[in-house]
Amino acid sequence: MPAPETHTGLVRRARRTDRLLAEVYPDAGIELDFDNAFELLVVTVLSAQTTDRRVNAVRPTLFAAYPDPASMAAAPREHLEQIVGPLGFFRAKTESLLKLSAALVERYDGQVPGRLDDLVTLPGVGRKTANVVLGNAFDVPGITVDTHFGRLVRRFRWTEETDPVKVEHAIGALFPKSSWTMLSHHLIWHGRRICHAKKPACGACPVARLCPSYGEGPTDPEAAAALVKTQGPA
Repeated sequence: MPAPETHTGLVRRARRTDRLLAEVYPDAGIELDFDNAFELLVVTVLSAQTTDRRVNAVRPTLFAAYPDPASMAAAPREHLEQIVGPLGFFRAKTESLLKLSAALVERYDGQVPGRLDDLVTLPGVGRKTANVVLGNAFDVPGITVDTHFGRLVRRFRWTEETDPVKVEHAIGALFPKSSWTMLSHHLIWHGRRICHAKKPACGACPVARLCPSYGEGPTDPEAAAALVKTQGPA
């Protein structure tokens, strides 16, 4: 029976995994389109329970009509609902955008704050959304614990935590802060393309030899290759 992994061993394995994923996904980054912090905040809120591609499709119309918090806060509800309709849950999403924009105008003079503690006070903004905005619009390191990230760190046995905040802190302790944002991108890209929830493509996985969960999905290279997606969500 192999000896239990030491903390030092875990840190080394985790960082080695990230380095390999960085080589596999040199273009890894956020798959939502945005031009500024406000746009990123809005599209990240809209991306809940839908795909990045659908959000990217409505983005040009949304921001052509309402390019800043003041104009969006004053938007007619019916028109906003019409724009975000293709994303599903359009009434709730419209309500979120109206409240979020109004809060930015009232509390922050229409500017998106660059601190986690401020961002999470905004309507509809949790730590995940806040870290996406910090890491990608402000270059402030943040760990984005979405469903892919949580699944992969548990499969890799980097942590057994399931609570997103506990996962964020546990994984943050294994990596230098400077790597947090790109680590998030690497794992999310890998989760979308190879390490799927129901049937991971184990036989086509570039980090298989570092993964304690190898074998959860097909290990035959041909069967695994058929499961690989070449891009993010449709």
